[in-house]
Amino acid sequence: MKIGIFDSGLGGLIVARAIRKLMPEYDYVYLGDTKRVPYGNRSHDTVYEFTCEALDYLFEKENCAIVIIACNTASARALARIQKEYLPAVALAKEGLSKKFPTSAGGSNKKVLGVLIPSAEECAKYNRVGVLATRGTVSSESFPKEIKKLNWGAKIFQNSAPLLVPLAEEGETALAKEFLKKYLKPLLAENIDALALGCTHYPIFKKEIKRLIPKDVRIISQDEIIPKKLKDYFARHPEIEKKLSKNKRKIGTTKILVTDITKSVAELSKKWFGDNALPKAMNL
Repeated sequence: MKIGIFDSGLGGLIVARAIRKLMPEYDYVYLGDTKRVPYGNRSHDTVYEFTCEALDYLFEKENCAIVIIACNTASARALARIQKEYLPAVALAKEGLSKKFPTSAGGSNKKVLGVLIPSAEECAKYNRVGVLATRGTVSSESFPKEIKKLNWGAKIFQNSAPLLVPLAEEGETALAKEFLKKYLKPLLAENIDALALGCTHYPIFKKEIKRLIPKDVRIISQDEIIPKKLKDYFARHPEIEKKLSKNKRKIGTTKILVTDITKSVAELSKKWFGDNALPKAMNL
């Protein structure tokens, strides 16, 4: 069985690359909803609907045992509902008690994890945290809620950056510089000691961001956090890890699926995963 990684676009490829680098022996399938990106300006119900469609596909068609939602908007707006409603409904379907979700999806034996809480855990180590995220993630207040659970005295300052995802999807790092200045300005004015990149697209601009912020401000980037957290999760949940297929040569397979093959997705897939992992088009 495979590890599934889902994102609204190409941003999750950064997390997928980092996870595979740390744990290359497993088989991976990445699904990017590039046709409907961005999710940040969508309603809660729409984000939930789109995410469930992706989970259906990954569980039913790609035989995934676990799916990482590498999209902060989906993690913020849909993950709790998925764990409360979607997975139990799938479990019922397995027993023939419901037809709402595919019976082959495996029910409660499947796991869905997000990227927001692991990031919030890292943010909680600091007292003045800036969060740069999509409008959907900011409006959900998920980062402040999760951080304060661990560090009630922390001060959290958020700002949405609605144009960064489209720029990332187009690979326009140079054009992003002026927008980054604008989006970072109110956060830096609060004398933050850590900056959370609250969208998996944003590490594409990490070099540009480092040039714009003080050297003593820690950048909390999910591609540096999620792989270690996932490895720890497998250590704590051997019942999940044992289901995963492994390559005897220690290098598993990587399959990249997108709802629309864009130039940027094709270029990044080839650059980061090689010719054998060129993206394939699919429909949700």
